[in-house]
Amino acid sequence: MKTLKNTLVLVMAIALMTSCKNKTTPEVKTVKTEVAINTENVLNPDATFIKSEFTIDGMTCEMGCAKLIEKNISKMNGVKSVKVDFNKKLAMVEYDESMVNHSSLEATVTNSDETYKVSNMKIVNSFSNEDKEVKECGMGCCKGKTEAEKKEIKENCNKACCADEKAKA
Repeated sequence: MKTLKNTLVLVMAIALMTSCKNKTTPEVKTVKTEVAINTENVLNPDATFIKSEFTIDGMTCEMGCAKLIEKNISKMNGVKSVKVDFNKKLAMVEYDESMVNHSSLEATVTNSDETYKVSNMKIVNSFSNEDKEVKECGMGCCKGKTEAEKKEIKENCNKACCADEKAKA
């Protein structure tokens, strides 16, 4: 019985060793590719920068759609700044007019995803966002300020954020 057991173990061990030798290993090939990606946005400090605003229809989310469009426009050579407001469906772009134009901006947006549609593209003197108005007001609007600060703001600020406060005084 002991001899039979040892013989079976020996036969199984030999069978396992010989069966593994016929396996072939897959050939791995490494292919090198070079892709030139422009990661630097080239800006000419002497350039004439203009500001444009336009509506983007077809966005379904802020973190995906709006940020994707913002990222793709910011990669364009000549773009100084870009902000895409998902809630207002509004893109605000400042760019070098010799390097970027309205058709290239529209192409970048529509190439991001075929569902995005650009409309109402216009050149503006200043962007129509409320945050800029508060920054330009010097000390900001009157909310949360001391009485002395409020008085100075009301006297020196002509922005809409302070007009309401002046009317209340």
